[in-house]
Amino acid sequence: MSADSIFTLFGGLGLFIYGMKLMGEGLERAAGDRLRNLLELLTRNRILGVLIGTLVTAIIQSSSATTVMVVGLVNAGLMDLMQAIGVIMGANIGTTMTAQLIAFKLTKLALPSIGLGTAVFIFGRQKTQKFIGQVILGFGLLFFGMQTMEVALKPLAGMPGFVSFMANFGKTPLLGVFAGFITTGIVQSSSATIGILQALADQGVVNISIALPILFGDNIGTCVTALLASIGANITARRAALLHLTFNIIGTLIFLLILPVVQVLISYTSSDPVRQIANAHTFFNVTNTIIQLPFAFLLVRLVTYLIPGNPDVIERGVKYIDDRLLETPSIAMVQVKKEISRMGQLSLETLKDAINIFLYYNEQKDKLAREKESVINELAREITRYLALLSRQSLPSDESNLITNMINAVNDMERVGDHAMNILELAEYKDEHRLPFSNEALKELVEMSAKVQETFSLAVEAFSNYDKNIASKIVVNEEEIDNMEKELRAHHIKRLNEGKCNPSSGVIYLDVLNNLERVGDHAFNLASYILHIDKNYKDLTKLIK
Repeated sequence: MSADSIFTLFGGLGLFIYGMKLMGEGLERAAGDRLRNLLELLTRNRILGVLIGTLVTAIIQSSSATTVMVVGLVNAGLMDLMQAIGVIMGANIGTTMTAQLIAFKLTKLALPSIGLGTAVFIFGRQKTQKFIGQVILGFGLLFFGMQTMEVALKPLAGMPGFVSFMANFGKTPLLGVFAGFITTGIVQSSSATIGILQALADQGVVNISIALPILFGDNIGTCVTALLASIGANITARRAALLHLTFNIIGTLIFLLILPVVQVLISYTSSDPVRQIANAHTFFNVTNTIIQLPFAFLLVRLVTYLIPGNPDVIERGVKYIDDRLLETPSIAMVQVKKEISRMGQLSLETLKDAINIFLYYNEQKDKLAREKESVINELAREITRYLALLSRQSLPSDESNLITNMINAVNDMERVGDHAMNILELAEYKDEHRLPFSNEALKELVEMSAKVQETFSLAVEAFSNYDKNIASKIVVNEEEIDNMEKELRAHHIKRLNEGKCNPSSGVIYLDVLNNLERVGDHAFNLASYILHIDKNYKDLTKLIK
């Protein structure tokens, strides 16, 4: 095979993958967030999960992308392993759409589609029109890439050495499985490697007996993307990625045992070797799903055994409030106080996590803390909505005032989550740029953060119990935090002048101080709602009098 043929093959493969990516992205963007929402909402039933996984993958043209999406949803706590397994199986079925599309041999439409898609994309005025143009353009590039690969691979049909080499895969199936696994693991797309197989079949280089083991290996190789995506994710997400790999390995072992039977069955479906490969791909994934779906719970147990440990589960959504309780405002008030208290505890956890991550950076803990902050935002929106509905009920005047305080408290707790996020951003910047901090600076941050955590913890407790004694302590603590912030800022400036502190680190240090001081302010706000004092009024001696 000449250098020109090799370059043509790589160019054709690039066009194929890029076309597939464009087509999938265009369809995904045209659908907006509906695909992700579909995965979140409609996967309670395993069979429904298979159908949704098939549909989503058929649209975005990538089982790897669907599985990575599933890993993300599992990592976020929006999906458990039993829900994920159905979607993963469906993703394997959906990815066979590309091979079936190639088998129609629509290469004559490649250039017209590229021209039409480009015109629609450039001249389309609406976003939807541009996305449709992108889909048509991707379709054209996919088939033009396929045509280019066929041209590049054509000389191989006349090379006895290569034909003999490929024949070995038919004689030694495990070698074919390994070749398919390695190729797909590198290319990161089973559709692309199966496309190459179909191009070789079109040139008469491979038949179904040679293609089948490689095809099985392709299905295992496509798991590499999800495995890479699970690095740094929580235990459950890593189990989801391993679930995908286990599912395909078991399916491959089953099909290797009945390989001669599969070859005969596939040969009956069509006389065209290109169509046979497409049918084999579909048959493998559909049959594999039918066989393993009833034993999904065993697969979940297996991956749980292989990756032991207790997952860090973040309970998403509201736990105590229910719209049906609005008809009984007194009960609704009790429940919403519990929900706010829960939100406050989560804000406190996130703050503690952020400070620890700043001191001892850990990427996995960083991701978990960010997930907690996203839950805080969700709770803030839902609790505020609920309080707005509750305020419309017939309530005594004191409880109406309490609702106002509750809405303000929710806002303060949500803002503490935001400050924790700011500290996480600073921690990431500090780690990425390897900024040095003096022992004295770190010691000061530990002391101030401890005071801030103590104060905000008291604030959550005080608001949950409407305890004025604890609220009074918060006012004292908050004044100490303000004084501490001024004192530490002065120490820092002195260190800068003496050349003991790195200027870049100094900026980060001041930002952390500022965020910690602002958390103290929000703790004071929570106390002020209980003590009925103005937020800017911080003289405790006058308050006591």
